[in-house]
Amino acid sequence: MFEKLRVWWTLDTAAEQDSPDNPFSALAAAQRRDTGPMLALAFGWGFLITGLFIGGLLGAGLPFWPDLVWSSLLGNGVNFIVGALVGYMGYRTGCNSGLLFRLVYGNVGAAVPVLFLAVLLIFWQGITVGAFSFAWVQDFASPWFYAVAIFAGLLYTGTTYYGVQGLEKVALPAVLVLVAVLVYAGWYNVSQAGGWDAFLALSRTTAAKNPLTNVQAMNIVIGSWIVGAVVMAEYTRFARQAWVAIAIPFIVLIVAQWILQFVGAMGGVVSGNFDFTVYMRSIGALVSLFGLVAMSFALWTTGDANLYLPSIQTASVFRRPKRVMVVICGLLGTLIGLGIYQRFMDFITVLATIAPPIIGPVIVDYYLCNRMRFNPDLLDRLPAWNPIAAAAFAIGAGSAWFSPPWIANGLFGLLVSMAAYGILYALTGILGIRLGHARAVAESGAGTR
Repeated sequence: MFEKLRVWWTLDTAAEQDSPDNPFSALAAAQRRDTGPMLALAFGWGFLITGLFIGGLLGAGLPFWPDLVWSSLLGNGVNFIVGALVGYMGYRTGCNSGLLFRLVYGNVGAAVPVLFLAVLLIFWQGITVGAFSFAWVQDFASPWFYAVAIFAGLLYTGTTYYGVQGLEKVALPAVLVLVAVLVYAGWYNVSQAGGWDAFLALSRTTAAKNPLTNVQAMNIVIGSWIVGAVVMAEYTRFARQAWVAIAIPFIVLIVAQWILQFVGAMGGVVSGNFDFTVYMRSIGALVSLFGLVAMSFALWTTGDANLYLPSIQTASVFRRPKRVMVVICGLLGTLIGLGIYQRFMDFITVLATIAPPIIGPVIVDYYLCNRMRFNPDLLDRLPAWNPIAAAAFAIGAGSAWFSPPWIANGLFGLLVSMAAYGILYALTGILGIRLGHARAVAESGAGTR
């Protein structure tokens, strides 16, 4: 038994190298995936129940037109730009985000962004665990809430254990069921309000009670998906064509989020309750049951995606088998899910503020400093630390708490981290100091790609 446990715990580099989603090196051409399954996975990942959460929050404080529509557009647009930049990196290099972080932050320094994002993603998985349970139980104090939450967490862990192919099997049926429910829910809510004009009037009245500013709303939208944008390379590295690598973040961060956020806002405005797990029940017994099944599928997809991402990243950096990190992250997310859902708004506020600056050094290093030339073959020759990457992230994250009122906190922190890295990189160049990937290239004499 102990020997089996030791084998399970120990990294087998050759076995991971041959796995469909090898986390330890850039993908080979044969490991890329066909366009159809990749776009289906994008729809499955994009139609995460998070959009309904966010739509409810926006609908409670903004008139649907034009404020909510434009705030959603701008916030999702920021996430798409970040996701497209990171996604293209993943496509060009074949690297997941953990490997990209190593190329910029250093082999040891990469632990800073990876651990940071892993914690955030595990908390996100905990939110989907809690949401799954509350959708069925509707009572945080009930022992059934804890029982169903544990069931959901173990379900997500079990299916994620099989990697990206497992996600594909869950994604398509979840999308089909959820789209059907959303189409009906949008029509139903507008009809219940008395038509489109009556709905807009009701939206203005509702928003006046607890108004949000457009900047606050943008920050909420950015926070809802910025981690997904930052780790977009996890999926786009499987793409065989550049347009697919851009289409994936577009589907996820523009198309799917608009639909979900708009439907979430409509349901909240009409029902008066901005928790989608509650107002879905008000549609009627049969449709409510159908909706609960659809939400369960969507939450299942969400939980798998949120667990897959930190598992791949932590496996890459800490040199553990992916299966080990899936189990560890899955159990942690299950435990956190017993209490985090009740504090969703606090979590999203912190997330929107401190997450975006983590990717700033990577974007600047790849597109400006190294001019889109990274050589993943140099991963094992990288220096332990790139201190200016960690410094730029710290500067950006700190500045986000003091952003001017006309710009979203997370966007300001991202721009500051990018500027800080660019300035520090230029200074090291003036001083003749090479850092990170550039140093590895210079020392090895290897080319870049």
